[in-house]
Amino acid sequence: MVNILVHGLGQTEKSWDKIIEELDKSNIKAENPNLFELAKNYEINYENIYRTFCDYCNSFKEKINLCGLSLGGILSINYAIEYPEKVNSIILIGTTYEIPKKIFKLQNFIFKFMPKSMFEKMGIKKNDFINLTNSMADLDIKSKVDNIKCKVLILCGEKDNVNMESAKQLNRNIKASKLEIIKNAGHEVNTENPKELARVISKYWK
Repeated sequence: MVNILVHGLGQTEKSWDKIIEELDKSNIKAENPNLFELAKNYEINYENIYRTFCDYCNSFKEKINLCGLSLGGILSINYAIEYPEKVNSIILIGTTYEIPKKIFKLQNFIFKFMPKSMFEKMGIKKNDFINLTNSMADLDIKSKVDNIKCKVLILCGEKDNVNMESAKQLNRNIKASKLEIIKNAGHEVNTENPKELARVISKYWK
């Protein structure tokens, strides 16, 4: 079985470093691709990131366990639906149930005034980042989730007020799902409480 950690928007593969260290103590190995690096030869938008992510996952002969935060969770949902034979389980962290279009538009307006250096830290150009978020505005997640066949663990940081209701809705609409709240963490659980998150992931994957 291959375990894959999928970072969120505004993160890189390094956001999983502490999680990987903790999982390694339990003899659990995990891959952590950089989504923007996978799609570097294409225009950066959701469709291209998803397709290159699919190619990456399909390169493994074994079945996979996916663990995605935010954008990584959305990619994991879509992949699990399109390739059900490849996925053993998915873990969704801080994943939205319905894209908040108004918030996206407001964020994109704010992004335009942020310095390029802020985006470079995430390994993505400013225009590419804005293009990616624009391409996600019309994604339909809620009508798809009941097609997920594998087991699902839904996680949300106790301080992630924006995504708490989404976590509950995902739990209600995905048949083989379980919901857990991670204490002392907001949205980016993988960097805010890595030890607790690693413990939960390790227990689920074992």
